[in-house]
Amino acid sequence: MKKILCITGFLTLLALMSFTYVDFFSSMTKVDYIDGSKTLKFTTKMNTSHISDAIKINPNTAGFEAEVKRYVNNNFDVYVNGSPKTITFTGSQVSGETVWVYFEAGGVSDISTLKIKNTILLSAFPKQSNVVTVAYKGSQKVMNFQRGKEVNEVSF
Repeated sequence: MKKILCITGFLTLLALMSFTYVDFFSSMTKVDYIDGSKTLKFTTKMNTSHISDAIKINPNTAGFEAEVKRYVNNNFDVYVNGSPKTITFTGSQVSGETVWVYFEAGGVSDISTLKIKNTILLSAFPKQSNVVTVAYKGSQKVMNFQRGKEVNEVSF
């Protein structure tokens, strides 16, 4: 009987713990190389409330896109073959709990190495994890970023 009560208590505790709220902090970026225009196109997906908290502006206000642009420009750097590339913000879209951010880097003829510094939301959320997937001429590489590992490099 004591064993049954112990197991029942453990299962009850386990069930209660499964309802605990845990916020997951992450962003995902997809990078596609467009050979015809020699451009790297970036699509970043972030949680709306997380980016809103980081830039301290309501996503439903007119200035939200401009602040997101400034934030991305200050927190995402790209180096192709050791040379820094200028990022051009092309737009953003709020879709419920998700913000999509679009930007690009032009003048990329050939990639031997791609280095990225990605500090998106890292200062606002200590457990933030950023994933960048790069597709280049039939090859795909994945980069992970977190506090203490803000810079990553891949070779093609």
